[in-house]
Amino acid sequence: MASSHSVTVYWGSLINPKTLTCYDACPNSLIAVSSVGNILWTAHDVGPSQLSHILVQHGCPDAHIVRLNEGQFLMPGFIDTHTHAAQVPIVGTGYGLELLKWLNELVFPCETKFKDKEYAEEVYPLVVKRFIASGTTTCCYYGSLHLEATNVLATAAHSLGQRALIGKCNMDKHTPGDESDYIECSAAVSIEHTHAFIHHVHSLSPGPSEDPKNPLIYPILTPRFALSCSDDLLKRLQHVATSHPHLHIQTHISENPKEVEEVKKRFGCDYAEVYNKYGLLRHNTILGHAVYLNDKEIDLIVEKKAGVSHCPISNFNLKSGVAPIGKYLDRGVKVGLGTDVSGGFSSSMLDAMRDASIASTVLALQNNPSDAPEQENKFANQQLPIATLLYLATLGGAEVCALEHHIGSLDRGKSFDALIVDLHHEAVSDLKEMLGRFIFAGDNRNISAVYVQGKLVGGTSHCA
Repeated sequence: MASSHSVTVYWGSLINPKTLTCYDACPNSLIAVSSVGNILWTAHDVGPSQLSHILVQHGCPDAHIVRLNEGQFLMPGFIDTHTHAAQVPIVGTGYGLELLKWLNELVFPCETKFKDKEYAEEVYPLVVKRFIASGTTTCCYYGSLHLEATNVLATAAHSLGQRALIGKCNMDKHTPGDESDYIECSAAVSIEHTHAFIHHVHSLSPGPSEDPKNPLIYPILTPRFALSCSDDLLKRLQHVATSHPHLHIQTHISENPKEVEEVKKRFGCDYAEVYNKYGLLRHNTILGHAVYLNDKEIDLIVEKKAGVSHCPISNFNLKSGVAPIGKYLDRGVKVGLGTDVSGGFSSSMLDAMRDASIASTVLALQNNPSDAPEQENKFANQQLPIATLLYLATLGGAEVCALEHHIGSLDRGKSFDALIVDLHHEAVSDLKEMLGRFIFAGDNRNISAVYVQGKLVGGTSHCA
């Protein structure tokens, strides 16, 4: 049992996801956190007269108490399952362009700048701080194709205390219409640098509050997308993946109709089948976008237990389309949310949740007559409820990252990756109403504290 003096107990209102249709909204809850940032126990409906008894009962009579104020609540931190750290410098630009044109005219020239390590050292700490301030406790980052710069990103995330899955992009082939020099010189070099990056991540020393069994930084194999990889590189990536079954994988899939057409033309099969052919579709694979999956691909993704990162802001902004996330949920696909900066114009998961709601509403309006009865517990062509939006941004994201046993909810045995949300200026007393107000009208100013592995790393109350 942890020493009583090494335990911190948070006392206040709690929002905690349970399923796609249900979450707990509990006033006067206790969450006990160990010195290494793991949740030891929880209790609910604890009044002032019961506090001392419960602390003694759990062997923590002298625990440090953090009492939430009226108008505040605890919730799990956001998990952003898809974004591009190297594109933050151009966020908000390129409106009106479609995917392949946008990549060639804006993205690749931007990412080329990260060849300069000093530029990366200037930009990446600011990027990580930006996502932490938005309440993102775990972030899946694509770096650029540059080894040194991506090392800088991993070091920055680790030193600033964010949990992150970080990948150096693998890309040795021009995409259609691209004539730049922004590709790796060979498949062999791409893999050599990938191994070097994995070694760098594993060499990062655990911090004083870091659980060695649950590291802050994970390397993630990152073939940018099928069209950017030669057949040789895909075969070499397959060897890396096979040799490291616990290594996460992230890539893009079926984002844009033109992209899907080009993949079919080159490989002669469905997009998902390309990744499956090369051993890149498995339980810890994160597939960004997935706007245009067919039924066969959905079945394959479910069979392989891969996950989809829904990026509605980017899908709207680049005119890619509206992903039928409700259909995927009904079919058993794991789904999380991604901001997809800079295709997405915001690093805030609140904006991703709002646009996910809008996307589901668009599909509902297009496909459901106004007088049709709603189907209970079915998501296809229905507006996603608040419980589902919360789940996708937290526990659903953890499932997509294959980390649901460690993060995603504030349950016993998990890491204390949490937010204190502050709505004390709002005239709201009902806890569920407070959650809705935060999702649809809140912003960074309402995030009082951001904790990762029990350590305060951000929020308006955090002193940098």
